[in-house]
Amino acid sequence: MKTRIEVQHVNPKIMQLLLAIEGYLHGSSLGSRLQHLVKTRASQINGCAYCLDMHTKDARAEGESEQRLYALDAWRETPFFDERERAALAWTEAVTQVAESHVPDDVYDLVRLHFTEQELVDLTLAITNINAWNRLNIAFRTTAGNYRHGIR
Repeated sequence: MKTRIEVQHVNPKIMQLLLAIEGYLHGSSLGSRLQHLVKTRASQINGCAYCLDMHTKDARAEGESEQRLYALDAWRETPFFDERERAALAWTEAVTQVAESHVPDDVYDLVRLHFTEQELVDLTLAITNINAWNRLNIAFRTTAGNYRHGIR
């Protein structure tokens, strides 16, 4: 599949804005491990090959296990994720599939048990940002497979 448009070449400001959000989130209390899980799960739901390639490579480079990455799509049926991660993954699915679920109250109640208000805002920002990346990469057919950890 051929890339349709190289967004960074057409409008570098868009990339700068999205990367600024990533920079903010990097300094948040969410931690990179949780953020990689969230980004990978949203990318699975959306079918973004480029983001899946990137975030699984980044997660592995930062110590995430193959087992957890392979089981992420079936996280509810595994013992590999703690309660905070499970709440974040449920929130990720609800926010990513907002048109279907309208983010149910029971998912909100669950995530509030594990995240402060600030953390929940940051988590939601991380989810909305990866959804933006997914949509750009899917729409413009960004080619997967060439990403290397630490080089953007």
